[in-house]
Amino acid sequence: MGAGVRIVQKVSSTPAFARIAPHLIPAMDRAVHRLTRGKVLLSAQMLPGVILTARGAKSGLPRRTPLACMPEGGKGREGASWILIGSNFGRTDHPAWTANLLAHPDAEVSWKGRDIPVTARLLRGEERDTVWKALLEFWPPYATYQARVDREIRLFRIVRRDAPGSSGNATGGSPPE
Repeated sequence: MGAGVRIVQKVSSTPAFARIAPHLIPAMDRAVHRLTRGKVLLSAQMLPGVILTARGAKSGLPRRTPLACMPEGGKGREGASWILIGSNFGRTDHPAWTANLLAHPDAEVSWKGRDIPVTARLLRGEERDTVWKALLEFWPPYATYQARVDREIRLFRIVRRDAPGSSGNATGGSPPE
């Protein structure tokens, strides 16, 4: 890991970053994504990212949210599934997009300039624990975010709707609180 990545990890773990980043980073990501016609996501220069389009939990209207993600799968499977992390930059509340996915698990992601229909599933129990460990190896600052809040950070696996095994109950029940 390079010095630049370590610096970004250290900065992204600070309370000041948690106050400023939620207002600045998504707006910059949306603008750059729009200007490059979906080819570039600014924050993805450090971490992989998607633009999630999900229906609002209450309104039912499409909501576009730039998110960091952890792609799953190896060669030949890239772009089949991703882990989305509801860290909300270590702030106390769950991010709104997580409620949207719980209410409407069928969504769409923009990944490397392609729009892909997906289904989301909230991870729980042992499956969540296993993914959380992998996630902390992938991006250690998530441990700082979790330590800062009383809630359990929601993790979602999103899978291409056209992928085998992607149908069925996506949320697995009501959300933990």
